[in-house]
Amino acid sequence: MKPAPLPPRPLRISLSVVAWFNLLSALLGMAGLTIGGGFGLPPEWIEGTVFTSYFWPGIILGVIVGGSQATTLVAQYGRFALAWGLHAAAGLIMMIWVFVEIAIILVWSPLHGIYFATGIIQTTLAVLALGAWPRPFLRQSSKQLTPSS
Repeated sequence: MKPAPLPPRPLRISLSVVAWFNLLSALLGMAGLTIGGGFGLPPEWIEGTVFTSYFWPGIILGVIVGGSQATTLVAQYGRFALAWGLHAAAGLIMMIWVFVEIAIILVWSPLHGIYFATGIIQTTLAVLALGAWPRPFLRQSSKQLTPSS
């Protein structure tokens, strides 16, 4: 079986840069929320939630968001075919994290916009790496599809 072709080098580098940025941000965020005392965030932001401190949100940030980015990078550097799908998933996880965080604390900051944007960028680049552009969207099918009888 012939291995799948790698996406173009600029695309691979871009995905790697975004994933490293997201990973390092998640790990720094985890450290700040757990051992850093919550970065000085007001405790009122999590009143009425299931969290009594920022410790567990920090663990979730590091393990889920950071872990998805780390897994993606390991797959990419190991040249596993599933790396590009993992990049898409990691980008979606970043966007979900931001969305849920805003829904819980009901506060928006420019950092939310930055990290949501990195999630969109990572997911979009991953879809491109999976071959969504310019093919198959611009390619016309050589076979006519016929309805099954």
